[in-house]
Amino acid sequence: MPHYLSLTEAIARLPHLDRVLVIGCSGGGKTTLSLSISRASDLEYLSLDRDVRWLPGWRERDRSEQRSIISRLVEKDRWVFDGSGASTFDLRLPRTDLILWVRVPRKVALFGLSRRIISNYGKVRPFMSDGCPEKFPDREFISYIWNFEKRYAPRFVNSIDQYGPNIPVAILKSHTDINNLLKSICAD
Repeated sequence: MPHYLSLTEAIARLPHLDRVLVIGCSGGGKTTLSLSISRASDLEYLSLDRDVRWLPGWRERDRSEQRSIISRLVEKDRWVFDGSGASTFDLRLPRTDLILWVRVPRKVALFGLSRRIISNYGKVRPFMSDGCPEKFPDREFISYIWNFEKRYAPRFVNSIDQYGPNIPVAILKSHTDINNLLKSICAD
């Protein structure tokens, strides 16, 4: 069982940490949260999508190359790493001081995805790989969001148990939680 913290405990610890991993379902607000933490805490922003996974034209990098890039990135001293990819938790968790899990309801994630598409369709959104313009999601991507809690969240829990059982995990269940965290760290 992961070592869960309350949001209040996470807020108290956050200013004193060097490496924060932000995970959760697509559309939930991970990138916005990660970027805000990066700016407020002077932590380097690292993105699984931008820095590791995607090449221009939405071509996915080879898995071994992705793992090699992640291995180099996590060795940095101070960062906030935006991205879920449980298949690379074995590399990222041992270097993580705190996990912030954006775990909003699927309707909130789907609404977030819709807003993202409307705002960025046909353009490369900020903090995404060059040459990867926003597109309409395919059925597989919608299914990922729809089934996240049932199919993927248990994998996250198992991976955290396996690779980072002592790493504190704070669950952010709503945008109110996210906003409260951000107000706290941005007020300092």
